[in-house]
Amino acid sequence: MRLVRFLMNGVEAYGIVRGECVQPISWEPFEEVVPTSETLDTDSVRLLAPVVPSKIVGIGLNYTDHASEVGLQPPAEPALFLKASSTVLEPGGAVVLPPQSKRVDYEGELAVIIGREARSVDRGDAASFVFGYTCGLDMTARDLQAADVQWTRAKNFDTFCPLGPWVETELDPATWRWN
Repeated sequence: MRLVRFLMNGVEAYGIVRGECVQPISWEPFEEVVPTSETLDTDSVRLLAPVVPSKIVGIGLNYTDHASEVGLQPPAEPALFLKASSTVLEPGGAVVLPPQSKRVDYEGELAVIIGREARSVDRGDAASFVFGYTCGLDMTARDLQAADVQWTRAKNFDTFCPLGPWVETELDPATWRWN
């Protein structure tokens, strides 16, 4: 199922993408989805970021090619960083480049949407907490990152986390062939 968050006539709602249409749903996030009988043409709605995250956790240097590209070894433990919720940008929105940076990079990411509260989860149980996946961009002001020797400022400008357009709930990344 492809879930979207959209704006129509000033009202925010959720829906299911069905071809070129959106079927509005009655839904509390991460609960049971109840479709309505209405369908809307996708051109009649404005897509928003598919989720409103309370927290965005990124994993730095999470693949070997990128680590060697920047002259580092992949860490033994994940290098975690946070992005503020104000970094989220809707599909088709414009990334605002900070004037104090001369080098902004982007990395395409598979964003994992956690569907329920999770703490100290066993590795074998982790997948049961995943609600779905969406596309994301991790924007970074690389020159500021190098100057600060940490990642907070460089990754947290407003619009530095484009997401969407939808959450795919039936994706199994284990079946993908990663090149």
